[in-house]
Formats: sequence, C-alpha cells, structure tokens
Amino acid sequence: MTAAGSPAAGPALSIGAVLARLKPDFPEVSISKIRFLESEGLVEPQRSPGGYRQFLPADVERLRYVLAAQRDHYLPLRVIKEQLDAIERGLEPGTPSPRLPRSVMPADGPTPADFAGPARPADVRMTRVELLAECGLSSEQLRELESYGLVSAMAGGWYDVDNAAIAKIAAELIAAGLEPRHLRPMRTAAERESSLISQLVSAQARQRDPDAKERAGALAAQLAATMLQVHSLLVKTDLRKHLGG
Repeated sequence: MTAAGSPAAGPALSIGAVLARLKPDFPEVSISKIRFLESEGLVEPQRSPGGYRQFLPADVERLRYVLAAQRDHYLPLRVIKEQLDAIERGLEPGTPSPRLPRSVMPADGPTPADFAGPARPADVRMTRVELLAECGLSSEQLRELESYGLVSAMAGGWYDVDNAAIAKIAAELIAAGLEPRHLRPMRTAAERESSLISQLVSAQARQRDPDAKERAGALAAQLAATMLQVHSLLVKTDLRKHLGG
C-alpha cells in the first residue's frame, strides 16, 4: 500500500527481512507480532510454492502504518483496519467516518483539467453511509437528489469523488433554503450543455487521425470551462440587477 493506496512495486521479502526493516523504528516488533497481525487480517503476504511468506514493499508499509498507529495513537486493531480500508479506497481515514481527501475538493471555478478524464481521482470509493457523513445530507435528501439524477452511485453501490462533491455542494444549497427539486433544472441544463459540446467536437472526434479523440476531448474540456465562465458571469450580472448593485 502506497500513500495513495496502490500496491508498491519491489522484490518480495521474507518475514525475517521484514523484521530487519521494521526493527530500527519499532524495536519491540517480533516475528510473532507480524504473524499475529497477519492472523488479524492487517496484512496478507503472498506465499511461495513452498509455503513461505513473501512480503511486498506495500505489505511493509501497511505494517509500519499499523505499528505507528498502535504506538503513537493507541488505536485498536479494528479501527486501524478500518483506516487501512479507507486508504485503499482513496479516502482520508478518520473518525467517526472516513472523509474525502481535501485535495480533491474544488476551491475555485472549474478549469479544463476538471473536465478531462475520469473522476478525481478515479479510485475514490465511498459507501452511502460515508457519503452522508461527508456531506451532511439526510437519507431522504440524498434519495431525492438521486431521483432527479443529480447524484448517482457507481456499480457496486460506491460513490466516486465527483458525486461526493455534488452531494456536498447540494447540501450547502439545501441548508440555505433550497429543496432538492429546485436543483433539478441544473441537471437538465448540464445535459443540454454537454450535448451541445459533444455536437461541436463530434466531427473532430470522428477523424481518422489517431490523436483525434484526444484533441476532441481537450477541446470539449476547454469549451465546458468557457461555457461555465459565461454562466457565472450571467448569474453575477443578474444578481446585480436583482439586488440593485
């Protein structure tokens, strides 16, 4: 497990070699301790054809995380295991519930990069309970948002980072007095705008040039960002009219 939750590459290590790597930072660790953590499901080393444990660098990182959490924060293994699970799903571990990494929450207006490629990052997976805890919505409010197509779960019932961000922003608007049904026109407008952009770049995407689709995607991202800038300016000027600014 790397910091981002993906396996680290490297040669397999024996349990003795793992112990040698951990001893300088954790003098109390022992082979029996490592075996115990394995039995509790905190680490799952591979096995050689002869049945010997083979630890990858990612396994050593997991063990370091577990031992540090026990030593520095006195956390029980159950909580540590939940934190490791959250990290594997791209979340920030925490209590009472894992949270989205702060780095994936948009701070300013969208840029073309926000429209390119999959969700940011693609490996973030939140459960429904975690999503509710993250955004502060009630179950009924989330159901309404889903019924209007504003939020949708992926295969397996997980929510990605973009859907979590939508839910969080929707919660702020609902707290200000809007209802989920008031947000439905946003879904309709987004569908119209994405359809218009798709039409504008479709001719380029169909070209036989091997880089055509990539160029079409970049143009679509730029158009989407520009379109939202116009939308923001129109809202700004209308607000001035309504508020007498």
